[in-house]
Amino acid sequence: MPQQALLNFFKFLLFLGVGVGILYLVYLNQNAAYTEDCALKGIAAADCSLLQKVWNDFKSVNYFWILLVLVSFTLSNVSRALRWNMLLRSLDYRPTFGNAFLTTFIGYFANLGLPRMGEIVRPGMMARYEKMKVEQVIGTVVLERMIDVITILIVTATAVLLAFDNIVGFFMEYASLSEKLGNPLAILPYVLAVLIVIGAVLWFLRQRIANSKWFRKIKELAIGFWHGLQSIRKVERPGIFVFHSIAIWVLYYAMTYFCFLAFAPTANLSMVAALVVFVFGGWGIVIPSPGGMGTYHFLAQTALAMYGVSGDDGFSWANISFFSIQIGCNVLIGILALILLPIINKHYQPKHTLSNA
Repeated sequence: MPQQALLNFFKFLLFLGVGVGILYLVYLNQNAAYTEDCALKGIAAADCSLLQKVWNDFKSVNYFWILLVLVSFTLSNVSRALRWNMLLRSLDYRPTFGNAFLTTFIGYFANLGLPRMGEIVRPGMMARYEKMKVEQVIGTVVLERMIDVITILIVTATAVLLAFDNIVGFFMEYASLSEKLGNPLAILPYVLAVLIVIGAVLWFLRQRIANSKWFRKIKELAIGFWHGLQSIRKVERPGIFVFHSIAIWVLYYAMTYFCFLAFAPTANLSMVAALVVFVFGGWGIVIPSPGGMGTYHFLAQTALAMYGVSGDDGFSWANISFFSIQIGCNVLIGILALILLPIINKHYQPKHTLSNA
């Protein structure tokens, strides 16, 4: 156990270092541009601090709109918890809304330590308090993520269609994608060769693997996991399920737009601009780093540049958006959830149907 704790600690340091490192590179790049701009305007270097500007921008925002950002995020997770419970009920469980809602925020809180750790912590805690089969709960979480990926792809396609000229025009100013990536097909033969070797080894050892204890355990977990994935086929009131799936992402988008209104340099940007920034920032959070630290900043700032927002203002906006949500919701509600869950479940006895009793 101490070895595992030490390994998790080093993983935490690794991913935190990646996130902070990317954020620092974004800061260095923007700070150089900001310093150069100050010099052109005749502002002394001593009076030209990007960090001070970010701090001043934080103090200048309209906190009514920031409050609406936090309310939108909280409401999105009300829908997420209700949707998750619909999946779990289709497996003959009867979880409470409180457990689904609070474990969701604990998952976000865990993601700040290790990317995607929340996808393990959330179902683990839900299974513990609701006395469920953890592999089935994990299956429902994976199903949720699959739905989210499909949704963000649809939202991304919508943003590209609505802002095609802006997006294409922006990237045409820089090197083409092929020049940046080179020829990815060149490594295809090596990848295929490795896959063939791995396949041959597994085929040769197939009988020994099938008779091993760990394979039977993995098979058992896989069956439970598959049952969790199939939960969507038995969801009651699928229209309500679709409603919550849409509501989650509409509220996510509203968070970006409200944050636009909170900050003077972005307050007059269009709703389409908010959609583009939302999509770019969303993919920044998908990239493994603590809560999207650094990657979110870089991509959100890049999207804002398409609409004429200066780099320093874009950097400020990304920090305002990112840290408002992380500190205002994920940290505070996550800590509160850790405190409340043992209390509300102290005398709680889950009520399941006979098939899962």
